[in-house]
Amino acid sequence: MSTLRNLKRLQALIWVFIYGGLLTLVLGLSMARTDDETGWPMVVGGGGFALLGVVLIYLRSRLKVDEKK
Repeated sequence: MSTLRNLKRLQALIWVFIYGGLLTLVLGLSMARTDDETGWPMVVGGGGFALLGVVLIYLRSRLKVDEKK
C-alpha cells in the first residue's frame, strides 16, 4: 500500500525527528544548567521527538512497497 516515493519521504522524516530531537535534547541539557524552566521542557520535547523517530523506524520496517505490474 506504500509507494517508493512515500517510503523515501518517511525515511527522511525519520532522520529529521531523530537528529532534531537529539540536538534539542542536548541543547536543553546545556540550558538546564542556567535556566531550569526553559531547559527541561526542551529535554523532554527533544527526547520525545527522538523516540518518535525510533517508533517510525519500527513502523517503516513493517511497510512493504507496492509492485506495479
